[in-house]
Amino acid sequence: MDDKTIQALGKLSEALETTERARGHLYSFHQLTGHADLMLDEVVSLLREAGHHEHADRVQRDVLGRNVLPGKWTFEVVEQYEDTYYEVFREAERAARTDLAGGKRHEFEARMKRERQRLSAAAYADRDSRSG
Repeated sequence: MDDKTIQALGKLSEALETTERARGHLYSFHQLTGHADLMLDEVVSLLREAGHHEHADRVQRDVLGRNVLPGKWTFEVVEQYEDTYYEVFREAERAARTDLAGGKRHEFEARMKRERQRLSAAAYADRDSRSG
């Protein structure tokens, strides 16, 4: 495989890995938002017990169970992201890797590993020949 193809597939893989991290953050957003919403049940209850009915009503009416985007809860944002972006990205990366690298993953990194270990072995051999 030529250097430009390996470089392109390496960048594509790196971009996909970055997207994987973004997806993880999206799941964190989903879970944290859901947890915060569930905490509001106790908030509303405590505000009522303390006699702050107007604030309890406002939190219950305006925040509890609220959509994070028009018409969507976080799980729907995650699903739409996965269906319209993430899966398309994964399939494009897989197709390029299959067609251009016979399905091998991380060819750029494998080449870098071989080169760095070759340099390391040469340095050790040079050091050993001077100390011997």
